[in-house]
Amino acid sequence: MKPIFTRGPSFLLRLSIVIAFSLILLLGDSQFNLFSSVRIYLNSLVSPVQYAADAPHKLFSALSENLMTRQALKERNQQLEKDNLHLKADRLLLTQLQNENKQLRDLLNSQRVFTNKRMVAEVMRLRSDPFTHQLLIDKGALDGVYLGQPVINEQGVVGQVSQVGSTTSRVLLIVDASHGIPVRVQRNDVIAIVHGSGAWNKLSVPFVQSNADLKEGDLLVTSGLGGRFPAGYPVATVTRFNYQEGALYAQVTATPVALLDRSRYLLLLWNDHRFKESDLSLDSSESDDVTNP
Repeated sequence: MKPIFTRGPSFLLRLSIVIAFSLILLLGDSQFNLFSSVRIYLNSLVSPVQYAADAPHKLFSALSENLMTRQALKERNQQLEKDNLHLKADRLLLTQLQNENKQLRDLLNSQRVFTNKRMVAEVMRLRSDPFTHQLLIDKGALDGVYLGQPVINEQGVVGQVSQVGSTTSRVLLIVDASHGIPVRVQRNDVIAIVHGSGAWNKLSVPFVQSNADLKEGDLLVTSGLGGRFPAGYPVATVTRFNYQEGALYAQVTATPVALLDRSRYLLLLWNDHRFKESDLSLDSSESDDVTNP
């Protein structure tokens, strides 16, 4: 009777045969390229599997790169907007500095000197009603903001800081009925004062003599008088000059140069000689963050 299971070659012998056969194949392939065509065929068969296995990684990498690129572009765009605001603010004074050397002497001899220190602030909220026109910005006392600080944008004067909180502040716009600013006519240096009318896009210029050399289209710029606003920044353009016989003063109205309700970023200007205790003291209503409209 024959046994059911016959004993074959030993395991060690079989392993030795396999190793020897593998070495022969490796040597033959390295010396004579015996399996180059087979390797190409196998690679062709395996390629779809490799692509399928690598697809999730490539998709994830592409999405991550796309998100990072969009974020980088967004941050870059915001930085360019701020840089553009600085450049446009510098350009506001270019014509004035070229045509009026006297303005530089006035600035040097004035009691208050404005440095080049400026800070970009973002508009958080616009408050407009029949009684007040204000903006809420994202800079406060912790950033060095102070009461009466001049505020401009890339077009011209916007207003001045009226309330200061620790992290936010309110800006009183030049069209507010309680706001006034000394100006002069760029064409001939005639001095005047511009008051807010309480209406958008309208300013009043009171106490102008009937014989004053003022006409429609004249550009009104800050005069530097009073020391709060530096001289030379555009404020408004005269849109109406009307004089009635027998009246004491002419009726003069102007339109703000800056688009007050469309500014996203503003520039805060610093005055070197602002360190008066009375100017820096804030009442209890102004010492807290300004967060309510």
